[in-house]
Amino acid sequence: MLIAAKDSKIDHVDIKPGFDLAKLARDGRIATGDVKAVPVGLYAKAALEKLGVWPSVEPKMAMAVNVRAALAYVARGEAPLGIVYATDAKIEPGVKVIGVFPDDSHDPIIYPMAATVNAKPETTQYLAFLRSSTAKPIFEGYGFSVLAKPTS
Repeated sequence: MLIAAKDSKIDHVDIKPGFDLAKLARDGRIATGDVKAVPVGLYAKAALEKLGVWPSVEPKMAMAVNVRAALAYVARGEAPLGIVYATDAKIEPGVKVIGVFPDDSHDPIIYPMAATVNAKPETTQYLAFLRSSTAKPIFEGYGFSVLAKPTS
């Protein structure tokens, strides 16, 4: 998601190939995770490359240690724009979503889960809860899409 501070005059950005994100940021920075190490940054760079705007925005990127730090930069007005996950944007009252990246501009963002061979015995119970019909609305309430059918 492309975000701006809640009081920003920017309300909607049509994110499509060649959109002028650098101009939209004006003299400010675009906050996201580090594009070499942080997942949100990796997705952001991939999307910006696919849309053909990476070369123009690369010098404007403010790379944070994680997505929550990038979110905070925008919420506090330290960066006029940010690229974060929808789930993070949803819980921060100091920002608003101004644009949605096309689904085909980056790989799907999926959070797999599994127990390792060294997992504690209670892990199985926890994974069962995560797959339950009780957990599904909790995930959805935070903006996640549940791909698997609940098992109970």
